[in-house]
Amino acid sequence: MKKRFLCFLATVLVFLVLQTGMVPTAFGENNSQAVPQMEEVVVTATKIPEKRKDIPNAVVIVNETDIRNSGAKSIGELLANEPGIDWRSYGNYGGAAQEIHIRGMRGNGTQVLVNGVNINSPSLGLADVGKIPLNSIERIEVIKGSGSLLYGSGAMGGIVNIITKRPDRDKMDLKVGAGYGSQDTYRLWAEQGMFAAGDIGYYLTANRAETNGFRANSDLRQNDVSLKLVLDKGDNIDISLYGDYLDRTCGSPGVKPPRGTAAYYLGGKKFYDHDAASLLNYMEDKDGHLVLEVKGTPRQWVSYNARGYYTHMETHYYFRYNSNGEGSENWLTNEVKGADGHVDLYPFEGATLLLGGEYKDFNWENDGYNLNNTGKKTSKFDKQQAHLYTRGFFAEAQYRLSAYWKVFAGIRREEHSTFGSENLPFLGLIVNPWQNTALKVNHGKHFLAPTPNALFWSDPWMKGNPDLKPETGWHTDVTLEQSWLNDKIFASLSYFHWDVDDKIDWQFNSAWIYTATNLFGYEANGAEAELKIGPYYNLTLGMNYTYLDAEEEILEGDKVVERRSIYTPENLFKGDLIYKSDFGLTATATVRYVGDRVLYHSGKTYTLDAYWTADLKMEQRICNHYLISLAISNLANTDYDTYMENFTDQTTSTTSLCRYPGAGRSVFAGLTYEF
Repeated sequence: MKKRFLCFLATVLVFLVLQTGMVPTAFGENNSQAVPQMEEVVVTATKIPEKRKDIPNAVVIVNETDIRNSGAKSIGELLANEPGIDWRSYGNYGGAAQEIHIRGMRGNGTQVLVNGVNINSPSLGLADVGKIPLNSIERIEVIKGSGSLLYGSGAMGGIVNIITKRPDRDKMDLKVGAGYGSQDTYRLWAEQGMFAAGDIGYYLTANRAETNGFRANSDLRQNDVSLKLVLDKGDNIDISLYGDYLDRTCGSPGVKPPRGTAAYYLGGKKFYDHDAASLLNYMEDKDGHLVLEVKGTPRQWVSYNARGYYTHMETHYYFRYNSNGEGSENWLTNEVKGADGHVDLYPFEGATLLLGGEYKDFNWENDGYNLNNTGKKTSKFDKQQAHLYTRGFFAEAQYRLSAYWKVFAGIRREEHSTFGSENLPFLGLIVNPWQNTALKVNHGKHFLAPTPNALFWSDPWMKGNPDLKPETGWHTDVTLEQSWLNDKIFASLSYFHWDVDDKIDWQFNSAWIYTATNLFGYEANGAEAELKIGPYYNLTLGMNYTYLDAEEEILEGDKVVERRSIYTPENLFKGDLIYKSDFGLTATATVRYVGDRVLYHSGKTYTLDAYWTADLKMEQRICNHYLISLAISNLANTDYDTYMENFTDQTTSTTSLCRYPGAGRSVFAGLTYEF
């Protein structure tokens, strides 16, 4: 670890040497059109609009142009191009949950927000970012490091805030499009926004998507719609009302059985075959969100933001998981009502005081039936219900001592109806030795509350644990950001360390019932490096690398031992090259490398091999209003694996550990009309 830290310090010194004047001041072409990344405004990190160089955390900013150029089909695929972010999916089939893992932290350690409201499932603690359509997004801000001071439970590895589109006062937006691709995939999309009457505007998006998926029972059918209404009265008051609704159904094929597995039938229906461990399992989601936000800056010394929201998530599971075809059918409902707000005070030059609070009310319900070996309903479960609430109060002070120094200090008091309370401090420091240089240091406590599933779930095979303790720990981050040549070259380096105590996991107890349990802890040390060059001669190059040393603790006999954390790659590399011609063509080539990952099962260690993927997207503008696009995914590698799980062959009674395969190569072509 010392050697890695010394390497990091050496790289910092190289940065400083370069800054002192060894980089030329001109290269290739006029730089006047560049948008300075160090001057980009970010809201999520401090809940106050701040320039990137004035934020103590490592930051990723993705705008609408970046989304269009990327060729990504989902938010997970998009953010997988950024340093420190790993996109996880169980086999990448049509409706597979897509999780964001930041710096090796599990998916429930990342809070995903839409317009500032947490969309992580209260039941699971995870956010499935595959549900969110890209065409509704104006901007994504990713804040890495502990975010529990301002955002509470689950903001341990970082925060992803998805900001949806709003109308522009001076123009009308209208886009409609359709596309078709391999695996019998098609998409229809439409969006329209404008100020309809004076200060009142709206932005509407709608999408329909269908695919058969790249293997059996990996199909997806999804419809979604979103609407944002705004009343914009300038600095004094801005009111927005955002709502969305999603309805989707997807198959759940499980792992890919061993080669040569014979098809198996139950009651005349095919139960599994060589391609999918389950041909009968499926899921349905019906999700809706409603957010009312009021904000303004009535005086130079004060601004405010208040938000109320309502979330309703309903998931229907149909699972036949026993060897004889028995299973269960569940309806899981999460309802969240909440409000948060903060006031920003500017008492004197360079000083800011943020005071705020948040309240959330959770209602959780699990209702369902047991299924017999023909898939028919038999006995009904006892309906499980729970009510939880949390309260949070936070304060953060910022002070810029001079052009070279800025300090942060804050604390949050979190109160939970089940496990009690937590105090969460945070400290930050920014050093700006030169105008385009920012050295950022922050250290904060984070925590993760147990989910209702982990606390209260009850069926014959799985049991929650109402005595669970929350996960707690600390996150430390040191980041150096630098731009040269009027922002034509941008680079960043980060060193980070985080730890977690009382890790919550599901384990078999002495009666072989899967039970939620507080285990020991896990931690990680790592480094990130990023370089962006361009545009030069119509080309822009981006590259980043992440090294991650993550370890977890387990009990072997009466001794606690450390081992490499499961499913966590030590090495991640991403690169993209964008070409923009003078005649309306944009072409993007993207490569990703994911290092090997380990799994421990029945006393053995298994390894998922490292893999490369490569994607290509081309888009041509015709007659100003039309866009023709072609996207080819996974050019380089059609054979890689994401997770592992047991599979039992009923004809041979053989149980083996099998893999979730990654999606194969796919092609998608689209046509969009823009007005």
